[in-house]
Amino acid sequence: MIREFTTLLGVFSVRDFIPWLGWVDYVSGLDTRVEKNFREIDCFLDRVIEDHMIQFQRTKDGGCGATDGDGQDFVYFLLGIEKDDSGGIILERDHIKAIILDMFAAGTDTTYTVIEWAMVELLRHPEIMKEVQDEVRKIAKGKTNITEDDLEQMHYMKSVIKESLRLHPPIPLLVPRESLEDVKIQGYDIPAKTTVIINALAIGRDPNYWEEAEQFQPKRFLNAARNVDFKGHDFQFIPFGAGRRGCPGTQFAISVNELALANILNNFDWALLDGVSGKDLDMTECSGITAHLKSSLLVIPTPHY
Repeated sequence: MIREFTTLLGVFSVRDFIPWLGWVDYVSGLDTRVEKNFREIDCFLDRVIEDHMIQFQRTKDGGCGATDGDGQDFVYFLLGIEKDDSGGIILERDHIKAIILDMFAAGTDTTYTVIEWAMVELLRHPEIMKEVQDEVRKIAKGKTNITEDDLEQMHYMKSVIKESLRLHPPIPLLVPRESLEDVKIQGYDIPAKTTVIINALAIGRDPNYWEEAEQFQPKRFLNAARNVDFKGHDFQFIPFGAGRRGCPGTQFAISVNELALANILNNFDWALLDGVSGKDLDMTECSGITAHLKSSLLVIPTPHY
């Protein structure tokens, strides 16, 4: 459902560019796909909210605490705001649906895309796979569940995530911006209200800023680029954007990706199917807002004891 949603966000719509030819979208089936996906998402969000409403009504105080240990979560928090408008914030059902959808779409599709690309690059470079697994398992000391405290010591694993983001930012063109005033950049006049599209992928592979820019070399973030981060201060590396339009979920996304990658590297040995080598992997990206692998990544996990 989410994959179809993000795909539709990036599909070419004739209506957007030539409104009087909007009927072409109906003939091509695009309108039908959009309506079908809308109904699926709307029904799903209704179920999510109704389930929480039932539990919400059962609470003794009808509170909206998100960290009080009673299993209340983000949706409870939103429902609490809907019930109590004393803070000046008015939330209606459609507002809550939109916020939940934004969290699902922005926090799911892009997150697993990062792990997918990281695994592809590690499988293509088995020597790096071994090095990072050695680091993770040395720090884990036999534990099967790696925690955030363990991550603080996994500098090489963190550099693998960074290098994956540099080569394969989940949203290569970021979210469109709009210039606020007339400016001149490298001799070009950019008027106010101009839609600006930032190519984060091209920036991350720019040889003016990165040595051997097309190569997967995580150790660059342990050496020359060790102080380069993705928080928006280093403009040669902005997979999450920068400034006020930067991704608000950056820290959460990185924590989830690091925990997931560390745990699957710690608990499993990974290999490609028989007869397939890393050089044989198809690195073609599919079209859309997020850059996924066009072909499915098929691997064999073996539990590590």
